[in-house]
Amino acid sequence: MLPDLLLPMRSPAKGIRAILALALLILSAAPAMAQVNWRMTTEYPANNISGIGLTTFADRVAARTNGFVSVTNAFDNQLKINSGEMPRAALEGRIAGGDAFAGALSGLDPVLGLSTLPFLVQSVEIAHAANARARPLYEKALAARGLKLLYLTIWPATGLWSDRALAGADDLPKLNLRAYDANSSEVMKAAGANAQFLPMDKALASLKEHQLNAFLTSGDGGAGRKLWDFLPYFTAINYAMPVSIAFVRTEAFAALPEPMQREVLAAAAETEQSQLALLAHRTTENYARMRDNGVKIAEPAPPSLVTALRTAATATISAWEAQAGADAAAIVEWAKQQ
Repeated sequence: MLPDLLLPMRSPAKGIRAILALALLILSAAPAMAQVNWRMTTEYPANNISGIGLTTFADRVAARTNGFVSVTNAFDNQLKINSGEMPRAALEGRIAGGDAFAGALSGLDPVLGLSTLPFLVQSVEIAHAANARARPLYEKALAARGLKLLYLTIWPATGLWSDRALAGADDLPKLNLRAYDANSSEVMKAAGANAQFLPMDKALASLKEHQLNAFLTSGDGGAGRKLWDFLPYFTAINYAMPVSIAFVRTEAFAALPEPMQREVLAAAAETEQSQLALLAHRTTENYARMRDNGVKIAEPAPPSLVTALRTAATATISAWEAQAGADAAAIVEWAKQQ
């Protein structure tokens, strides 16, 4: 076809028309700007607070970018990538990002374990304020490893699921317990429990094999996994209000046109606000569901049990402050004064 277009070039007018026709032909053959799909994951079920966050984010992103950016989510560790493995999986291109339990990321940087420190926050308001102060530190830690923070999800307060009622501190040595990060494992060991940090999928397998008889997790984490089938007691020790962190590979985010970057960040901010609103009634809803499934909830927890755990936590918090640095330690000291 190209020679046919060039033949009329002997006539100036026909030549101009031929050039325009050629330009249109080239433009029509050029591919349109490709839409972007991000594959994201969580090790928790879709009805868990982490899963709800990813679903909300996917909906908001699609709406705000008019479908230019879409998110395909995998729930319940479908991809066999637990929270601690998500950063590497994102950098290797196996996923674009995910929603990871922050405590499991503390091996990247101690500051990412701030929200799982014991007994620092006892309300949604303080948890929100502490994480707002910590957010720049989280962002810096992730950015140094090629990851872009999108939004935070604050979880309901952590308690102890067990196969027996816990009357006090003397029951702690009877527990073979799953902790959710290195710090909580150390605290539980110091208090007398036989504790180990396990990803959720490995912990569930150990529970079904009767190697564990207790879990440190929230009502949300336990209800989503139906822990009541094995652990029909929940002691509301209010250990922590940890966060999960949703992130994407920096390279994937930077590849978007700037207007799309702004829309993605707006969608992330909307998701974070939606997650915070969800938290307001989440504990009440979880407790109702747990009781409907036969869980006996001890609230408040036995004083001697909480005292033993608080005492055991002191050394762990001090060690963490020394590792995490002055800015992170200042947030801990602020939280202690609230």
